[in-house]
Amino acid sequence: MSRSIHRRTFLTATAATALAVTVAPSPARAATGPRISTAFTLPGDRAYPEGIALDVRTGDAYVGSYTTGAVYRAAAGSRAAEVYLPAGTDGRTTANGLKVDRAGRLWVIDSTAGIDVYDLRDRSLVARFEVPGGDSRFVNDLVIAADGTAYATDSLRPVIYRVTPDEVTRARGGRAPLTAHYDLTDALPPRPSGTYTLNGIVADATGRLLFVVDMTGGGLYRVHTATGATSQVTLQGGDLTHGDGLELHHRTLWAAHNATNTLTRWHLDPAGTTARVHRRLTDPALQTPTTLAHTPQGLLVVRSQFEKGGPMGPGVPQTPFTVARVTGL
Repeated sequence: MSRSIHRRTFLTATAATALAVTVAPSPARAATGPRISTAFTLPGDRAYPEGIALDVRTGDAYVGSYTTGAVYRAAAGSRAAEVYLPAGTDGRTTANGLKVDRAGRLWVIDSTAGIDVYDLRDRSLVARFEVPGGDSRFVNDLVIAADGTAYATDSLRPVIYRVTPDEVTRARGGRAPLTAHYDLTDALPPRPSGTYTLNGIVADATGRLLFVVDMTGGGLYRVHTATGATSQVTLQGGDLTHGDGLELHHRTLWAAHNATNTLTRWHLDPAGTTARVHRRLTDPALQTPTTLAHTPQGLLVVRSQFEKGGPMGPGVPQTPFTVARVTGL
């Protein structure tokens, strides 16, 4: 979202009702079903976190602040994150989608500008990819495929951007355009101008398939990276309305539904044409979850608290801001 288009757009009347009537799991369910705890805290009283990235080499987690552009790092096993990149670093005032690639680089989305790429060894800015032109844009989430290619969604435009490893090399130390590579206009239902659509994105293990969520329509779309051919995935047992961040591990797909305090777990068929929901967790303790990451110890879930004095509404957030750990889902 741009500075003038706030994330509260996501909070429809239906979602607000869902937040009001959601109740915590019963003690019996809590004993046998998913469990929510705090993985680590974030510094500051205006963090409002949005994205998360894991460095699989070290186990460190990186979290971005939507309201300041700061990036925090929680070292493996730590119960408290520290500031890694301060607010306003390199002119960035928001940080949503984050990923760490196999080359040890941190990718950080600035929603109204593009993507910054940092070398984790010295925190230096490797490259900046900027959306050209003055059109409305909200670069939202990204994934790094097996070959090192990055793909990013735009929530205000039905496009997916692409950055290849060669483009990172050529842009090293400078700036380069972030251009749309796939256009999903024909695949998505028509929407009024300004409607938020594409959000979370994941890639299969081969990097040949992308899966992207339509947060407004509740659909999931499969994109062939070689051809750009796009088709809607058949969802069985539910939908992905308010779908934000996604996580894919083998053929298990998890989704964070931000405005309804919900996480869902889906199973994809081998071709990626059908997904069946296997489990759903709705709990106000998720505090408007925006994204999640799979670890051997469970899911790390970003608690944005956007509805508490942040970009989704008035109120006072619970501090410190935290990232949750969810097991059993």
